[in-house]
Amino acid sequence: MPQYDYDLIVIGSGPGGQRAAIQAAKLDKRVAIIERKAVLGGTCINTGTIPSKTLREAVMHLSGYRERSFYGSSYAVKQNITMQDLLFRTNLVIKHEQDVTRHQVMRNNIDLIEGWASFTGPNRVRVDTVDNHGSQELTADKIIIAVGTTATKNEKIPFDPETIFTSDEILELARLPKTLVVVGAGVVGAEYTTIFAALGVRITLIDKRPILLDFVDNEIADSLAYQMRENRVTLRLGEEVSSIETVQDEHGKRVRIQLASGKQVIAEKVLYSIGRTGNTFRLGLESAGITPDDRGRIKVNTHFQTEVPNVYAVGDVIGFPSLASTSMEQGRLAACHAFGVEAAIVPSLLPFGIYTIPEISMVGRSEEELTQANIPYEVGKARYREIARGQIIGDNTGLLKLIFHQETKQLLGVHIIGEGASELVHIGQAVLSYNGTIDYFVNTVFNYPTLAECYKIAALDGLNRLGG
Repeated sequence: MPQYDYDLIVIGSGPGGQRAAIQAAKLDKRVAIIERKAVLGGTCINTGTIPSKTLREAVMHLSGYRERSFYGSSYAVKQNITMQDLLFRTNLVIKHEQDVTRHQVMRNNIDLIEGWASFTGPNRVRVDTVDNHGSQELTADKIIIAVGTTATKNEKIPFDPETIFTSDEILELARLPKTLVVVGAGVVGAEYTTIFAALGVRITLIDKRPILLDFVDNEIADSLAYQMRENRVTLRLGEEVSSIETVQDEHGKRVRIQLASGKQVIAEKVLYSIGRTGNTFRLGLESAGITPDDRGRIKVNTHFQTEVPNVYAVGDVIGFPSLASTSMEQGRLAACHAFGVEAAIVPSLLPFGIYTIPEISMVGRSEEELTQANIPYEVGKARYREIARGQIIGDNTGLLKLIFHQETKQLLGVHIIGEGASELVHIGQAVLSYNGTIDYFVNTVFNYPTLAECYKIAALDGLNRLGG
């Protein structure tokens, strides 16, 4: 008889948990996933990545945003767009992804257990039914925590689904507001700011940091800020919110935001997006010997092991970079390490995709990082308006920037803003992975007309900057 009920228990069915469970199942391990919701996929599929990106695509289509450079700023596929119009597409994609995830889990003979998980020891997990009418205790040789995060809230703010809400509740909006304040200019705040601005909503974006998306290459972030302002977004950077309250006046129920500088902003609704907190409050981590930080996040080593070697943690619950793509890879690597299979990634080559309008993607190092490291570099740039494909799709503001070593010409970073950025970045990622130089782009023939041509144009521009 086996010593444990399972070889691996995975708590959470988001990208990290799902990939960890499937990897272990492929290694012929007995695996169970514990999920507190009736649907699989976690935040990624149900309230986060998939809904927001599908909502963005629906907005881009229905608003006619991509075609406005040809047909004028008043062009739209549909007039008077409603939340129901946007959610029609979003709900279809969510249901499809839920079904695909469930099918993958079933196909790999992974047990699905619905309920709240909590540790009773380093190898023991109690599962309470969602209705609290029963429980069972399970044991496992290895346990992977992949519970994700929830939007951080301030208990002093009177949240309600109608006027003050987080990104977790944004899909519950009954109608589009005319004015919206977004508190927090991180990735989520920036994405929703540009999505609603494309629909004509007047947005005020507030953040106490002095620059937008401070981890993004400064030139790319400046370009996004400029295009936000072109879409009537008011940026209040370097400003701190001192209070948020609802008020009733002749215009109905609205929200008043008081800033520490004395400024005041009034809007129909507020999206509060100041970060996320790990979903660890009911896990009973102390019973396993694990201590989370003050934001509920779990510290891990390079193999994603916690303080307790047989317990791993992956995904958003371990903090930065908190991307679905990295969570999937963390889950796979954790499962491989747990069962003695060698696997590795190159952390410095993780791509970032930010689905603002326009979208941003990057891989490798930025100008600011290289300057601080005293590495001599040069840049090469290609603007979408310079190539035929950019003209065809109507993107006159896109930019691809290559950063390379001034002496060896080795590629060091790729930074893109514009249509298709998150797809285009992988060409540069491949060259970075084998320490290639920008000569690769110069000597390669790209399909014409494509956005990929930007790599050749940028590489030639970089060589010109070196003096030929």
